[in-house]
Amino acid sequence: MIADSDFGDVDIERPIVEGAGFELLAAQCKSEDEVIELGRDVDGVLAQYVRVGCRAIDAFTRCRVIARFGTGVDIVDVDAATRRGIQVTNAPSEWCADEVADHAVALWLAAARKICVYDRATRLGEWQWQSGQPIWRLRGRVLGLLSFGAIAQLVAERARAFGVEVWAHDPFVDESEILSRQARPVSFDELVEGSDYLVIQAPLTPQTHHTFDRTTLRRMKPTAVLVNTARGPIVEDAALHQALTEGWIAGAALDDLEEEPAKQRDWLPRNPLFALPNVIVTPHAAYYSEQAITTVRRIAAEEAVRVLTGQGARHPVNDVTAGSLPEEPG
Repeated sequence: MIADSDFGDVDIERPIVEGAGFELLAAQCKSEDEVIELGRDVDGVLAQYVRVGCRAIDAFTRCRVIARFGTGVDIVDVDAATRRGIQVTNAPSEWCADEVADHAVALWLAAARKICVYDRATRLGEWQWQSGQPIWRLRGRVLGLLSFGAIAQLVAERARAFGVEVWAHDPFVDESEILSRQARPVSFDELVEGSDYLVIQAPLTPQTHHTFDRTTLRRMKPTAVLVNTARGPIVEDAALHQALTEGWIAGAALDDLEEEPAKQRDWLPRNPLFALPNVIVTPHAAYYSEQAITTVRRIAAEEAVRVLTGQGARHPVNDVTAGSLPEEPG
């Protein structure tokens, strides 16, 4: 079962799944209850946004694989899947690394150079450079990166061309690795307090949820710009709104919101951040290119088929050797 996707068709997945001898059910679940209702007896699940939590996993009678359309697996209860012997797979970040890095830099530059502010003003007949005032020269300022994985390293590589000093905080990356990429390893406190532009590229975990709350945002420079090309809930929307309206920081550019609209049915644009002129929002599109979408859909379908045909996953998230595989129906 494809639990949900916004690709518009299943033309890539269907020949892979049916070519291996399985039937394909295409659904558009928006809740875990819907996953349970439609997927209770399926052999494998492909999911993009919908939550596949412990309730769904415990309800599955024969599921052996949950394949994510993407890299992050925060929508899946991996521990519950492991206990049930269900293999969880993802796509390695290379499938969209260039796209996300390009998007992060584009958001940073658009916010720093007030591109959207100028565009709105000129469309209303205001033709003057003062519309975007103040704008600061990029060269010599600090671009900070929260995380220093593959995508963040590509952001750093691109950013250096603009003459910024690149700082990075990542407790899981050795300082020598950060230094070898011509970036300065710093503590989280230094990153928050010293960055002129701060790009979030960290995974969403219980530990990173609401990392940027009122306390953290209060510590940033009043001229700082926050860029989030990771998961929306890393930033607390209400805190960010307050920070932007009260001048704690200068601007924000977001590729997702805390409410994660793609996970909701009949979503409406009521978030107060949309009313602020110093915010840019894109619809969780950083990963998108035609090539990237084709690649991630193929990877998810092929991973599910590999597991179900006993070949083993190429991109496993969990180790199911200690788990107990669901029994095949008699």
